[in-house]
Order: sequence, then structure tokens, then C-alpha cells
Amino acid sequence: MTAGLAYEALNQAGDLHKDLIVILNDNDMSIARNVGALSSLLSRTFSGQRLQTWRKEFGEFLKSVPRIGDNIYQLAKRGEESFKTFITPGMLFEAFNFDYFGPINGHNLNHLITILKNIKNLHDPVLLHVTTTKGKGYEQAEKNPIYFHGVGCFDVATGNSTAPSCSTPTYTHVFGDFMVELAEQNDKLVAVTAAMPEGTGLAAFAERFPERFFDVGIAEQHGVTFAAGLATEGFRPVVAIYSTFLQRAYDQIIHDVCIEKLPVIFAVDRAGLVGEDGPTHHGQFDLSYLRHLPNMVVMAPKDENELRRMLITAIKHDGPAAIRYPRGMATGAALEKTTDPLAIGRAEVLTEGEDLLILSIGRMVGVSLEADAKLRAQGIRATVVNCRFVKPLDADCIIRLAQKIPYLLTVEENTLNGGFGSAVLELLSDCSILPARVKRIGLPDQFIEHGSQAILRSKYGLDAEGILRSAKELIADALPPTSLRALA
Repeated sequence: MTAGLAYEALNQAGDLHKDLIVILNDNDMSIARNVGALSSLLSRTFSGQRLQTWRKEFGEFLKSVPRIGDNIYQLAKRGEESFKTFITPGMLFEAFNFDYFGPINGHNLNHLITILKNIKNLHDPVLLHVTTTKGKGYEQAEKNPIYFHGVGCFDVATGNSTAPSCSTPTYTHVFGDFMVELAEQNDKLVAVTAAMPEGTGLAAFAERFPERFFDVGIAEQHGVTFAAGLATEGFRPVVAIYSTFLQRAYDQIIHDVCIEKLPVIFAVDRAGLVGEDGPTHHGQFDLSYLRHLPNMVVMAPKDENELRRMLITAIKHDGPAAIRYPRGMATGAALEKTTDPLAIGRAEVLTEGEDLLILSIGRMVGVSLEADAKLRAQGIRATVVNCRFVKPLDADCIIRLAQKIPYLLTVEENTLNGGFGSAVLELLSDCSILPARVKRIGLPDQFIEHGSQAILRSKYGLDAEGILRSAKELIADALPPTSLRALA
């Protein structure tokens, strides 16, 4: 209910007077606690029990008034619905030509079913306001609905996680901790998120700097434009939103940030494969939808130190910048004490070899190094490059290496259509430099199904074995039969 699309739909449905029932499940929660004026309006209601108690007591008082009490009571009964509309959000929805009913206790199933049977006979738009408790029926979930919104294995009796403990932080935690550290030094740094303070790692920032933290609710479009407004006033807003949800704000990224060349930083969490949440949550398109925007810098770190350096780089850059990083554990690298910005558009050559050039980005850099070790064990020497930047590419580095190494492999955890590998091919084509063989590794042109990250990466060739297999196929395609036997 915090996104404009909901009100556009209410507006149209109310105007058409269609036979429609809308059920508002109001539990004060999305993932985190709801925020904003609308949330306050929806919460400003009597619970069913409280309303019934008040009505009974007030009714008994009216009937006790000598001679006129019963008449006043009957008049009050006739005005009850108007009174309920006044003290509940009914006025808001009735302004859209909806008949408003509620709020009712959604856990009282007999009452709920009776009301649904009654209102289905109405032929105008109806909104039924149902109040529920998130996690109802399981005490641990009722106490901690944020944690139990999306939870792994846990002990039913205690609610405690049974997953093995790990000292390696997630990229999200590294980002959140460093945001607090940077905010201590820079009072212009602010954070914006869309109903995901915990999910994006900004809970500690919100607690430490509440006046510089803005949760706009599930309204990514507004969050981006709001951040653009902050940037015009000299602030350095960091907008932390999951890759898949940032898609909702694409128009605002273009019109309100990139055209204006405003220094808004996008922390694009959950980029790439996210696991069991499935097609709606995989962050498989962000490199494709961000890299072609004028004025935008697009980065992806190979480890936690590089994530920190990229955040510094983005803050110091006088224009839009996006940093995309994956869900889950980082590499476990020891955090460096000093954090210097990166030279924008500068890649990093990690290994050198004359047989194969592997251009990799983000999480795939570490996987490419694993594959390189396997290739060297089989006599194939590769040059592995951590490209760091999808936009701008390190054109000098890529062209220099592509001119002398015959086989080129690009590796990314993004859809192949319009992604990092496409950017490399465009660069080589524009410069009329094409190696003998080029192969791109990435996600196919389809929505990726549910599955663990490990299973999906194995299926789509985004693990060390997959890169090894693709590299050998790339080279084998151009080798004579005698050499093929040796490679096999």
C-alpha cells in the first residue's frame, strides 16, 4: 500500500465501479516494521475486541438515561457506521468509491468467512480491512517477525538457528559496518532504503545515525528520487536496494539521477543468483540495465576489501555510481586498515599466461582463479583479469591483452544479454580487435528457477568446474585432432 501502483489501481477500479473485492491484510509489517503516514493511519484503529467493548459500555450508558435513553441509543446505532468510518481509514478508501468494511480480526475465521460471504453479493468495489499478527500461532515468530520472515533451519522449541556458525561476514554486513565507519567521518553521508534496514545491513547505521537514515517503505521509485533531492542539497546519499527491486525505480534512475549527473550511490545488494527465493529475487539483470546509462559508473568487487574501496570511490566520485555485490558470505579476506579509492575504469591483472585470457567481474573473479589453478595443472596458462568496472571498462588493458592472447573468456553472474561480456565484445568490435575465439559465460536468456546458489551455479557453469569446461571447449574448437587428444 506504500507504492503508487496500488493507488492507481484503486483509482481506476473505483471509477469503473467494477465488482471487485480488495482485502487489505494489515499486520503492521512488510519485512521490517511499516513506516510512514499511511502506516500510522492504518494503525489508528480500534481492535475488534476493544471496539466491541466500547460499544457495549457506551450503549448501556445511553439506555440508562431516563425517558430519552432508548431513543438516543437507536440514533447512535444508526450513526455507528459513520462513526467507524471517521475513526478508521474508511474515508481514504471511500474517496476511491470503495465500500469500506473493517477493521476485523483476521484470525477469527468464522467471522471472516461470514463477512466474505456477505460482501461477495455486493456489486461495487469493496475493500475489506483485515488486521492480523505476523507469525500468529508460533510464539517465537510473533516475538521476532523480522527474523522469521525468511528463515533457514531452526529449533522449533527455542526459535534459534541450527545452521552452523561461520566467522566469515556477508557482503551485506561488510557494507553495513563500513557505512557506519564512513558516517563517523562524513556528516553528509546519508542512507536510504525501501523497507529493508535489516536486509540491506543498515540497521546499525539507523541506530547510530537515526537523523541520517531514511526508510521510505516499499517505494523504491520514491526512494531514488528522494535520494536525488538530497544530493542536490550537498548530501551523499547511499541507496541500498536489492538488485531485483531496484528495477522498479529504473525510470527514476534515468530521469532524476543520471540526466542530472547527481552523486547518488546505489548499493545493489543480492546481485546475481540469490538461491531459493526464485525468479522474482535473482539479481540477474542489473549489469545489463545499468551499464548503458550515461553518466553512470558500474562496479563489482571481488572481495570485501574491494567492496569497501568501491564505496569510498563512489562517495568521492561527482556523479552516479552503482556497486553490485552478491548475497551470502564474502571471501574471508582480512580487512585492510587503509582504504584508498580505486582509479575509475582501472582493471587488475591477477595472473599471467599466454594461452587464455579470462576477463572476470565481481564474485566470479575468485571462481576464475580457482579455474585458473585447475587449468595450469593441465598445462594451460591463463591471464586472469579482475575487471572491477563494467562501466567504464579498462579499454587499454583489455585491448592490449586481447591483441596478444588468442582465446578470450568473459565470466559474469548476470544475464549474457547486454551484460559484461557484451560490453567487452562491443569494445573489441569498435576497436576492430577480435581474438581468434571468444566465449561468454553467464546466465542464459531465461528466468532462473528456485535452487541453492551452489546448485544453480553448477547448473549454469558458474563454478570453477564450469569455467574449466568452457575454457577447454573454447580452446579445443580451434585445435587440430592430435592436440585435442592431448587436451582431453
